[in-house]
Amino acid sequence: MSAGDLTGRLDALGAVIDLGSGRLPGELIEDARRVSDRAGTRLRLSGEHTVVALAGATGSGKSSLFNTIAGAPLAAVGVRRPTTSTTQACVIGADGAAGLLDWLEVGQRQHGEAHHLPDLAGLVLLDLPDHDSTEASHRVEVDRMIRLVDAFVWVLDPQKYADAAVHDRYLRPLAAHREVMVVVLNQADLLTPDAVAACVSDLGRLLSEDGLSGVPVLATSALRPGGADPLRAFLAATVAEHRARTDRISADLTDLAARIVPLAPVQRSEPDLRAEASRLRSALERAAGVPAVLDAVTRAHQRRGVAAVGWPPLRWLSKLRPDPLRRLGIGRSPGAGSADQVLGRTSLPAGSAISRAGVDTAVRQVADIASAQLPEPWPGLLRGAARRRVEEVPDALDRAVGGADLGMQVPPRWWRAVGALQWVLLGVAVVGLVWLGLLAVLAYVQIDLEPPSLGGFAWPTVLLFGGLVGGLALRVLARPFIAAGAARRRRRAGRELTRRVGAVAEELILVPLRAELAVLTRLATAVRRLAG
Repeated sequence: MSAGDLTGRLDALGAVIDLGSGRLPGELIEDARRVSDRAGTRLRLSGEHTVVALAGATGSGKSSLFNTIAGAPLAAVGVRRPTTSTTQACVIGADGAAGLLDWLEVGQRQHGEAHHLPDLAGLVLLDLPDHDSTEASHRVEVDRMIRLVDAFVWVLDPQKYADAAVHDRYLRPLAAHREVMVVVLNQADLLTPDAVAACVSDLGRLLSEDGLSGVPVLATSALRPGGADPLRAFLAATVAEHRARTDRISADLTDLAARIVPLAPVQRSEPDLRAEASRLRSALERAAGVPAVLDAVTRAHQRRGVAAVGWPPLRWLSKLRPDPLRRLGIGRSPGAGSADQVLGRTSLPAGSAISRAGVDTAVRQVADIASAQLPEPWPGLLRGAARRRVEEVPDALDRAVGGADLGMQVPPRWWRAVGALQWVLLGVAVVGLVWLGLLAVLAYVQIDLEPPSLGGFAWPTVLLFGGLVGGLALRVLARPFIAAGAARRRRRAGRELTRRVGAVAEELILVPLRAELAVLTRLATAVRRLAG
């Protein structure tokens, strides 16, 4: 793997940690942080050295192999009981491994001469305690070192190579690290060549079952001359390639990504929330009392229209009933700032239990659609995101309805024209009435004055009844137009209220929900990059 690819995967790991914190299981995020810290530290330390650990059970002969590879009796050898209580290191050749060994916390350090082992120059060979030791501290040390070294050599013996302890505890969990692992069947000198071949074949089968197919299986002997040559060749190739360090980090990242992928799958195409968003808006409109407001708009327009075009002497009757919109505390003229200026709370009744339940159901449904086919914890996270600000919804709806411009401030211009005509007709009737009064007075004082006539009716009578009948007829004729105008105002107010309620739904419910979906998408993308 190139340095650029590895850097990109480590950057992706940082994104996974940031985005997954509080969303993915805490233990998984802690493991991710440990991998990140380990990778960063290992890349800063010596790149000239390759750290290879010899791990095995009691009596497997790993310390004998350690001595054979090092060319000196550095480690004590035991057959029936563990003799390696702490990790020992043999540094061959290149200087500068002190910082690396300090980080590994290896105190027992020996140095091999590079001119004796030129093909192994740069190797840091570790002899680990026995992983099956009765001492718990030995097992803890093995587990710690397994997380840190660049490559592993698992030393097994012919009697215990199928032991479930090593396969279940170590080999199978390290399946992602097959590129930096070799398995050694040691003490081959105790077997015939046919038996060695059979054991190697059977061990290969067990490794395949562990998910480690392709991992080299080497037959070695620390006692037979040249018996450790296959392992020496593997170590020499590993040191020469200078890839174990980055391959180990890459394997750690692959293993971590495999654990995260089921929890953050690559996001399917963004779910279509339009239908559920529409149901959500409808539920919020009912909870906000929009139907009652629209009814009030209709009644208020009709009431104001009748008052504007009705017969002037009777207009005061309409003022005996309160204006429907003012009773609700809405429809007032917005301030100089904007139509969205907060005008105080309305007098709308609080939403009923049924409407609140409808809102809860709509919120849950939109979250369920958004999280369809997603694994936990995302359904819960998306429901939580959708409900994160739901307590703010009632006040926000009240402000949205109370601050809406319902188009009721400016009356239709024809109302003024008809109203003025009503005053003219009233004036005509008054003129006719006064004229008739003057004629009555003159007749009382025996002054006979014949008024002009129109078709057999005296003009004063024509003016009086014409004005009255005309005013009443005009009022009747105007009612259908007022009703049509009320319907238009209702539709306009409905669009405005729908827009404002939709903005509440978007801001308080849909935006947090989409933000969480966006986090999932970014996290899935980061995991895909992390997996390489």
